[in-house]
Amino acid sequence: MNSTLAERLLPWFAAARRDLPWRKEPRDPYRVWVSEVMLQQTRVDVVIPYYQRFLARFPTLRALAAAPLDDVLALWSGLGYYARARNLHRAAQACAGELPASAAQLRALPGFGPYTAAAVASLAFNEDVALVDGNVARVLARVFRLRGDARARAWTIAADSCRRVALPSSTRR
Repeated sequence: MNSTLAERLLPWFAAARRDLPWRKEPRDPYRVWVSEVMLQQTRVDVVIPYYQRFLARFPTLRALAAAPLDDVLALWSGLGYYARARNLHRAAQACAGELPASAAQLRALPGFGPYTAAAVASLAFNEDVALVDGNVARVLARVFRLRGDARARAWTIAADSCRRVALPSSTRR
């Protein structure tokens, strides 16, 4: 991605982004993480009430870690992909009360794949790290005319752009 594309996307995002509960400042890494996991393969309008109920019951990482798995799964009921809830619970227990602050460290936790680790590190800890989800891969595939499965190439393009373009923290999701 060249700076021209970034220069065009950043103002658009600043003007078009939605006011969502997990975008409140200061960013709580736990809340960012919960939102990222809930948003996997689920629409934002569906996630918001689940997110609010989940955080009302498990307001902190320690509260989630201490909760019985059955309680976590009960609140997750209806979101589907229950492995996400089980991994959230397992990772909370593995963290000892605090999420690691880098994508590399987050990857060691259950349920943290490349995208989730990068998203949490970027959004909660301001780490300059590339992240590519399906939407980003589609945009980059169109802009750069990538053929076939563009996801791996999109990660390379995004990583290269992170090295060349310093994004202001106010533009982060």
